[in-house]
Amino acid sequence: MPETDKTFSKWRPHPWHGLPVGPEPPSLVNVFVEITSFDLVKYEVDKSSGYMKVDRAQRTSSLPPTIYGFIPQTYAGPKVAALMPGATRGDLYPLDICVLSERRITRGEVLLHANVVGGLPMLDAGEADDKIISVLRDDAIYGEITELDQVPSALVDRLIHYFSTYKAGRVGQHHVSVGEPYSRAHAEVVIEASMADYHDRFGKVGA
Repeated sequence: MPETDKTFSKWRPHPWHGLPVGPEPPSLVNVFVEITSFDLVKYEVDKSSGYMKVDRAQRTSSLPPTIYGFIPQTYAGPKVAALMPGATRGDLYPLDICVLSERRITRGEVLLHANVVGGLPMLDAGEADDKIISVLRDDAIYGEITELDQVPSALVDRLIHYFSTYKAGRVGQHHVSVGEPYSRAHAEVVIEASMADYHDRFGKVGA
């Protein structure tokens, strides 16, 4: 039996806690996809069970500009919050990540590898809610990109617009602001801080 056939989980691992951060974090990371570019419903992983759930149906016609998910075994706690001016705390969720892909990925709840190229600093009611920007590893069009300033500005503008408005009309007060995009170097610092926050909150868990 090939060695690779012996390295498997007998039980399905929890997407947040049971999957590794990635092959070479913080530059090459795993992404668990929650939303595709075709979803008008906000799906997300239920943090207790690991199953997908409906968070809300979007009230606007704006579609996500990219694939959207999170990096396993990360956590937006005090170390992540300390990196964002104006943040009172982290949002206490895994770190969100957007993935550029030339080919259409039409289904969620899949795992992929992505190269980090930058990020967006987002404040949601005073909570740090960074959106890391990445490209699908070995993508035929975007795969050569290593820095955010190589990404077409129109795509970055669409991401900023989407995250500035995707909670519009939701019940309750949601004061969302998106700051100036930041570089790969800072994005990697944010990821490392989220990995440290995860370890402080949950210890060494899973893979």
